[in-house]
Amino acid sequence: MVMAGFFLTLEGIDGAGKSSHIAAIAAALQAQGHTVTLTREPGGTPLAEKLRTLVLNDAMDPLTEALLIFAARRDHVQQVIAPALARGEVVLCDRFTDATFAYQGAGRGFSLEVLSILERWIQSPLGAEANLVKNPDLTLWFDLPPAIAAERLADARLPDRFEAQPQAFFERVSQGYAARLQADPARFARINAHQPRDAVWAEVLHALRTAGCVA
Repeated sequence: MVMAGFFLTLEGIDGAGKSSHIAAIAAALQAQGHTVTLTREPGGTPLAEKLRTLVLNDAMDPLTEALLIFAARRDHVQQVIAPALARGEVVLCDRFTDATFAYQGAGRGFSLEVLSILERWIQSPLGAEANLVKNPDLTLWFDLPPAIAAERLADARLPDRFEAQPQAFFERVSQGYAARLQADPARFARINAHQPRDAVWAEVLHALRTAGCVA
C-alpha cells in the first residue's frame, strides 16, 4: 500500500466524465486510510480560482492564456500540492500540466518548447533538485471520442471558452493527451470512457490497485 505522499491526477477532454468519478476515487482512497487533498486546475487556491475565472471566460491570446494557467499552477503547487505531499497525503487533482500541453499546446497550437520551459520553472519546488520537474505519480486519462463528448456537453450548462470550442479543437486535444501518454507510458493509465459507468469505474479501480493506492 502507498503510505508516503502520492500525486494522482485525472485528465481528459471536457465531457469525458472524469469529474463524475473524482469523489468516488477520493472515497476509495479514504477507505484505505489515506488522507486525501482533493483539488483542481486551474484553481485550488483563492488566487488560482480568480485566475481560473479569467482563463475560462475572458478573451486572450494563447501566450497570455498559458502564462495565467502557469501562474495559477505556481500558487497551487506552493500553497496546496507541495505541502500536502510533504505531509504524506494523497493529492487528487482534477487536471494538471498534461492538460496544458493538451489544450494550450495541441489544441491552441502554442509552442511546446515554451510550455516545457514554463513547466520546469513552475514545478521545480516539487523536485529534490533545482529545475527537476515533479510529475504526478499516476495519471488517469479518461479517453473519449470528441464526438461523444460533444453529445454529452450539448445539454450542459452555458459552455465556457473551452467547452464552446469546435470538435476539431478537441480532436487535437485528444491527440495531445495521446502524445503525453506515449512520452511517459509508465505514469499513465488510459481509461476507456466510452462505456457504461460501472465499466469505467472498474478500470479506474484496476489502475488504482496496480499503483498500490487501494487494496
